[in-house]
Amino acid sequence: MFKKIAVAAALIAASSASFAAQPGSFYAGADIGRTKITDVDGRDTSFGGFVGYNFHPNFAVELGQRRLFERDYRWGSDGANLRADQTSLSLVGSMPIGESFSVYGRLGAARIQERFSTGGFTNKDSTTKALYGIGLSYAISPAIAARVEVQKISQQATNLSTGLSFQF
Repeated sequence: MFKKIAVAAALIAASSASFAAQPGSFYAGADIGRTKITDVDGRDTSFGGFVGYNFHPNFAVELGQRRLFERDYRWGSDGANLRADQTSLSLVGSMPIGESFSVYGRLGAARIQERFSTGGFTNKDSTTKALYGIGLSYAISPAIAARVEVQKISQQATNLSTGLSFQF
């Protein structure tokens, strides 16, 4: 269902004639949010950064880095740390809805790196998965926008984030 919504948003964006982003412009930003991983109890705070390039009024390519999850576990004098990071590359399609708002969809790939460490032992594992998402952006000024987004990173992980982007 979520995948169909993201594809529909990208197709709608392709048919739109107006958009605030100028082709050939770059943007960068940061976000903070919450990640839910089904194999792990609860949600954890996530944070990240991204850079993008608007190559068309309705399309951009975006590279992002995000700390999805980090948790420390303690038992007695021993402990462990579990961490998950995401590096992603996405095609972002956007469609204006009014003067200051736009809806966007993203399709891409995410490399998820998990790291587990305890007592001097560290184990790392990584996997690459399809990434899709949908979001809403509000132009505060011609160069600054606030955005809220839901990304589905894998079957087990979903991230909800809010952030700011700066166009230059």
